[in-house]
Amino acid sequence: MTTIKDTAEEWEVRATATPFVGNKTSVRTDDVVMPDGSVVRRDYQVHPGSVAVLALDDHGRVLILKQYRHPVRHKLWEIPAGLLDIPGENPLHAAQRELYEEAHVKAEDWRVLTDVYTTPGGCSEAVRVFLARGLSEAEGERFEVEDEEADMELARVPLEELVRGVLAGELHNNCLVVGALALTAALGGSGVESLRPAEAPWPARPFEV
Repeated sequence: MTTIKDTAEEWEVRATATPFVGNKTSVRTDDVVMPDGSVVRRDYQVHPGSVAVLALDDHGRVLILKQYRHPVRHKLWEIPAGLLDIPGENPLHAAQRELYEEAHVKAEDWRVLTDVYTTPGGCSEAVRVFLARGLSEAEGERFEVEDEEADMELARVPLEELVRGVLAGELHNNCLVVGALALTAALGGSGVESLRPAEAPWPARPFEV
């Protein structure tokens, strides 16, 4: 029986260039050798990676926020998320920071819900989605937000309502969609206790524990 599992592989690159470098990401152009020996040019966004947090409270509600996303001209309901700004940064620490900064919340129990590549055909972004439980209000001053985050709305919504919205085509943020469906699958299967620990290895973005 064939094992259905993604495998790491790297085809030969004959030439590479970086025609654009932005604040957090860049665009790279690679000339890649195909299996038949031909060379094809591939353009893609180089991304540092991200973390996202599906924060579930004791009432089965998920903490979500609504934020303007200019590329798609929408305000999207999302789960807390952010970039891995520091190379090699521990993703759990980054996720804890994002939950604090965006929602002023801390969590006692952390597990890896799933790991995904958001757009593997055109971007190198890898996202680790955490499940956070045992929520409570964070101590100290609230983090001072700016730009799009200054206009965010916060809400707590039952998990089943998010799943309904996903399947109805009303919710579109990839981390929210993946997180809500993955948690629903875990709850209906072997349970959240079977999820990987928060410090599980992440080959896509290696880090120091």
